[in-house]
Amino acid sequence: MMQQHWYRFDFALATKLADYTGKERKFAKCREIFDDIINQGRVPSESTFHILIVAYLSSPVHGCLDEACSIYNRMIQLGGYQPRLSLHNSLFRALLSKPGGSSKYYLKQAEFIFHNLETCGLEVQKDIYGGLIWLHSYQDTVDKERIKSLRKMMQEAGMEEGREVLVSILRACSKEGDVEEAERTWLKLLDSNGNIPSQAFVYKMEVYAKVGEIMKSLEVFRQMQKYLGSASVAAYHKIIEVLCKSQQMDLAESLMKEFMESGKKPLMPSYIELTDMYLNMSLHDKLESTFLECLEKCRPNRTIYNIYLNSLVKVGNLEKAGEIFGQMHGNSTIGVNARSCNTILGGYLSSGDFLKAEKIYDLMCQKKYEIESLLIEKLDYVLSLSRKEVKKPVSLKLSKEQRQILVGLLLGGLKIDSDGERKNHMIRFEFNQNSVTHSILKRHIHDQYHEWLHPSSKPTDGNDDIPHKFSTISHSYFGFYADQFWPRGQPVIPKLIHRWLSPLVLAYWYMYGGYKTSYGDILLKLKGSREGVEKVVKTLKAKTLHCRVKRKGKVYWIGFLGSNSMWFWKLVEPYILDDLKDFLKIGSDTTDGYAVESQDINFDSASDSDEKASDYDEDDN
Repeated sequence: MMQQHWYRFDFALATKLADYTGKERKFAKCREIFDDIINQGRVPSESTFHILIVAYLSSPVHGCLDEACSIYNRMIQLGGYQPRLSLHNSLFRALLSKPGGSSKYYLKQAEFIFHNLETCGLEVQKDIYGGLIWLHSYQDTVDKERIKSLRKMMQEAGMEEGREVLVSILRACSKEGDVEEAERTWLKLLDSNGNIPSQAFVYKMEVYAKVGEIMKSLEVFRQMQKYLGSASVAAYHKIIEVLCKSQQMDLAESLMKEFMESGKKPLMPSYIELTDMYLNMSLHDKLESTFLECLEKCRPNRTIYNIYLNSLVKVGNLEKAGEIFGQMHGNSTIGVNARSCNTILGGYLSSGDFLKAEKIYDLMCQKKYEIESLLIEKLDYVLSLSRKEVKKPVSLKLSKEQRQILVGLLLGGLKIDSDGERKNHMIRFEFNQNSVTHSILKRHIHDQYHEWLHPSSKPTDGNDDIPHKFSTISHSYFGFYADQFWPRGQPVIPKLIHRWLSPLVLAYWYMYGGYKTSYGDILLKLKGSREGVEKVVKTLKAKTLHCRVKRKGKVYWIGFLGSNSMWFWKLVEPYILDDLKDFLKIGSDTTDGYAVESQDINFDSASDSDEKASDYDEDDN
């Protein structure tokens, strides 16, 4: 007798379920059904595509915009559908909702939406033209011809260039040093209704600076003060930068004094410009006094420490340079990088202090920093005295500490992108720019994985600022972690997780994906299946870490409540960054102030799911 299949895929039912969950804004469930439909060899209906995109766009959860773009592209390329005008417009406007620095990466997607509007014969509204020009103006290399063609299209459609478009044109001119176009645009801004935005003055200052007309830039700055009543922080930063780069020392110092007296902040970017100018002019005494003044007024910064370190080495004050290097190395908010190490190494080699040079060399090997080619010949001689050889670059490999940190970050929500064949994988580090904890942690993580980072994620010369998003190169080495934590492009909890929950892993999970509440409880965020969460809870309990679990949406929250939080803290404290201990330790009144996601987690109420909280409760009280 032939065995009968117990299950037959029902496309109509799946479509109804997907559409219903999407309309309820349950995008995770809707996406799950959407993927099931595709895995069955079927193409989801147009309504399912539309509803899923809208559900993603309606969610404030990080990453949903990228998912909305992906589904939109598949709707057209896989489904062959023509989305409604409202969907094109909604997605396009969502791309523009990001700050300029972040939005610029969506230019290709925005151009694709614009192309679809044109090919479908749909109305292209004024804000779409303006938005596309805005995105182009933020690119590192501006496509002037594309901007020109978009402006021509607007003109042919009878649309006037509003203030926002004119400011975008000025921004593009500031990158190219196009004075003629900038002046034409400025006249249009003066003729337009309303006040001229402060940023327009900054762009005009930058245009003149590009062509070396420094006094013209200063004139625009003074016009801004007269027109708006005062200059913006960005304007002070720009004019001081312009004056410092042209070594107009007296004017730069005068503007810096004016800036400080205004009470505006932050001052750090301008302090960096001043000290860099003094370094280039060999005014080392002025540099030192400015550095010390900066430390009194601003939070420590690696860039200005590196400038001061360079100055000390140049004047031969290696004793003080060694002290400063030690301060940097011992403070995780500052830290050292390849630039710092090469600077102090060069100083020790030039002075003949070979013992200290060897110690710096050992540190650079440990951190896998590249040694500058000019130093290698001297270093060869020094190491030959102790019968050492300069270590040649070896193939990339994660250290034990890097592997454990990565597991902790992955539990906290770190993402892995894989290519179509799942041969190469990229780690995407993303940090919340509104979180003090993340602002400190990101520099440490950037340093930990510096040798793995994509070239675009590495600081440029003279700029040690760490972005809130950076990624590794795409590499097969990350295949193990992709298979364990992101096997199908969605986060899962590995079956072997019970072997990996070391105190160091828990510490990085807490720093990246955890919070301390105002009540002194500790919460850890986790995504995955119920079975995976249960395995994590059992492993924690085996370590005498009693916790409770609450599900909210697609996120599980593991809570160490009351005295249990203290036991957790004692376990992870040795591995918490020193500068984060005040924010994360139990008993401290200091909190991050950005635990938004966890503020409404109540472990005594029912879960926002079909499961009961008690099903996960591992608290013996």
